[in-house]
Amino acid sequence: MRCSHSVTSWGVFFVSADCPPPPVARDRNGLRPGLVAGVLVAIVAALAYGGLLRALAHGNGHSTELGYGPLAVGALVGLAVGKVGGRDARLPVAALLLTISAVILGDLFGTALIQSHLASGLGNDIPVTDLFLHHFAALCQAWKHDADVKRIVALWFAALAAYGLARRFGRG
Repeated sequence: MRCSHSVTSWGVFFVSADCPPPPVARDRNGLRPGLVAGVLVAIVAALAYGGLLRALAHGNGHSTELGYGPLAVGALVGLAVGKVGGRDARLPVAALLLTISAVILGDLFGTALIQSHLASGLGNDIPVTDLFLHHFAALCQAWKHDADVKRIVALWFAALAAYGLARRFGRG
């Protein structure tokens, strides 16, 4: 038996009583897709932010402080989490935490890139992966030594931007 139905501007009205209702579209919004999108965007944004820090580094190893870099990381993470994750109330907090992690990892990656470049200028070949994987404690010590009020404020503004954007775009 063939089902026949008619579609009007108010919805679908079935003509035959033997027809099953059409399948309901599954809600794609939720915690898991939002977290996956947030983690992926956070990794890419951290790598891009570290590369930007290396590109703006001076010859002596000092890098230009960027207030907009962490803010861009927060905006990207918050937008991705909010758009993909939807209305789940836990997602803005996840975006905040992912942004803090991404900015710190981007700083550490940028420091590793700069140190590797400086070492290659002196004739030593130290790969970035060796610095990042085997000398991670030294990178963290350097980050803590260089952390100042401006860097912490930029980090918190980035986290708040991620929270706000995830909340705003999650509402629809």
